Amino acid sequence: MVEIVEVAPRDGLQNESVLFSVAQKAALIDHAVAAGARRIEVASFVRADRVPQMADTEAVIAVLDLPANVVTIGLVLNKKGAFRALATTVQEVGTVAVASDTFAQRNQGQTSQESADMAAEVIQFVRSEGRRAQATIGAAFGCPFEGAVPHDRVVALAERIAAAGPTEIALADTIGVAVPEDVGTLIERVRAATGLPVRIHLHNTRGTGIANAWAAVQAGVSTIDASLGGIGGCPFAPAATGNIATEDLIYLLDRSGIEHGYDLGKTIDAARWLTHEMGRPLPGAVSRAGGFPTGTAA
Repeated sequence: MVEIVEVAPRDGLQNESVLFSVAQKAALIDHAVAAGARRIEVASFVRADRVPQMADTEAVIAVLDLPANVVTIGLVLNKKGAFRALATTVQEVGTVAVASDTFAQRNQGQTSQESADMAAEVIQFVRSEGRRAQATIGAAFGCPFEGAVPHDRVVALAERIAAAGPTEIALADTIGVAVPEDVGTLIERVRAATGLPVRIHLHNTRGTGIANAWAAVQAGVSTIDASLGGIGGCPFAPAATGNIATEDLIYLLDRSGIEHGYDLGKTIDAARWLTHEMGRPLPGAVSRAGGFPTGTAA
C-alpha cells in the first residue's frame, strides 16, 4: 500500500500565475477527495506578499467540509505560521528545512542549519499543542544555486529534525535533479539514521520524476507526494517545474499491482477539470493519454 499525499492545492498552486479563488481552491480539494485523496496539503501559512497564491489560506480552510477520514495539512515556515495554522482546523502541520545555505536564505531568510533548528522548534511546539507535525528537507538532491548537496549534510539535518519527534521526514527533489540511484541511497541513509518513516516529494523537471517514484517504492517508501495535473513548483527556485502528476503515479502503481486508494478514472476527471480551470494544458501525461487500453476492438 502506498499513501499518496495530494499537494495540488498548496505546492501545486503556489508557483502558478493563475490566482484561484477560495471557491476554486475548495472545489479542487473536493475533486481530489472524490478521486480518493485522504491526506491533502490544503494551504500554507506564509507571507502573502511573497506567495500571493496563498493569501486566502484561512478563508479556504474555513469553507472546507470534508469527510472525517480526510487529513488536512498546512505548511508553515516558522512559529508565526504555526500559530496561524493552530488557529484553524488543519489536523497536521508540515514545516520545511532546506539542505543548502543559499537556497535556505532565498526561501526562508536563514542558513540551512537555522532552517533545521526552526523546523525542530516548530515540530515541538505543534506537538505540545496536540497536533501532528512533520518536516520536509527541501533541495535534498540538489540546489539551483550551489549544485550538488552532500548526502551527509541531508542526513545530519534529518537527525536534527528527528530529535524533535516528527511523524515522518520527507525528502524533496525541489528542482527535479534526482535520479533513481540517488533516491534509493538517500532514503536508506535517512531512514537508518532517524528510524522514522521517509516520505518522498518529487518534481518532474528533467523527466525523472516517475522513475524516482518507483525507486522510492523499491526502497520501501510508503508515502509519496503528487499533484493533480502535475502542476506546481517553488517560486524561489529558478526553472523548478511541476510535481509528479497524481494520475501518472496512480497509473504506475495500478499497473504494478500496488494499492493506493484512488480511482484512476476519477483522478483523470479531476485533472481535466483542473486543466480547464487553469486555462492551459498541464504536464500530466495520463490525463491526456488516458489509462490502459480496454481492448474493446472487435
